Amino acid sequence: MSGPALDVELARRDLVLTSLVGIGLSRLVEPPAVWLVAVLLVAALVVGGLQVLADESAEGLGSGLPSRRGVPSRESLGIPVEALILPAVVTFAGVGAVRIVPVGLWLVPAMAAVALLVDRCLAIEAQIVVDRGSLSDDDRRAVLATVVLVAFAGFVGVAAMVPGGPGASIDDWWLVGADGAIAFLLGYRAAALRVVTVRVAAWSAATYGAAVAIGASAMQAATLPPLLAPALLTLVFYLWGTFHASSSDRRRHSGWLRQTLMLVVLGIVVLTWNLLSPN
Repeated sequence: MSGPALDVELARRDLVLTSLVGIGLSRLVEPPAVWLVAVLLVAALVVGGLQVLADESAEGLGSGLPSRRGVPSRESLGIPVEALILPAVVTFAGVGAVRIVPVGLWLVPAMAAVALLVDRCLAIEAQIVVDRGSLSDDDRRAVLATVVLVAFAGFVGVAAMVPGGPGASIDDWWLVGADGAIAFLLGYRAAALRVVTVRVAAWSAATYGAAVAIGASAMQAATLPPLLAPALLTLVFYLWGTFHASSSDRRRHSGWLRQTLMLVVLGIVVLTWNLLSPN
């Protein structure tokens, strides 16, 4: 490995290590203050991630050229905002996920798993930036599989950070909103792989968020084991993505209209069910 490439690799590992230290220290903070810690860690990851992805992109683009004088500057590389979604969500999820692990030796494999996932997400996004979206079908499926894995981690992390856990109605609505926000962000990351406009990607992401929020709201009436609800929400996220992406370009407008109407009807039904059901 050459000197510049080694420096880029070390910078990425330093960012992962810094995030891991912050996640570990967050174990000492109790809800609701832990949400502030999570937000600050995500902000730091985004700032550091932009630098790391820009460096990795410059190194990747420069490696295929006879001279580095033609390599674009960091400013001209234009790191897309969606490139930080996966590592940011993993960092946020890690703050919550480590809370369900008892303090002791079990924290070591849990923290290692978070570190590996953050590093994996940064490596994936760096490759996407270098390839400038020209991913093969296998690469695209690998990215989408990572998105689903990150979704599960995100839903687990949110459930662990809700003050008092699911139970009180206010906490449950916080849970619904946070799950919907996670699904929106990851839905935007998934949509950005197949569409080119921000407006279309944002509209697609909104349907992901609505579908998961409706699913989370529907689960309020049921008493589920701790990890079953995040697993079911991940299934909802995956199935909605499969259904949503199956619309062809020729039928996209009418298909999205039907999907929106379906989500509105489902949302009304679930909201009415929650309002009328006994607490």
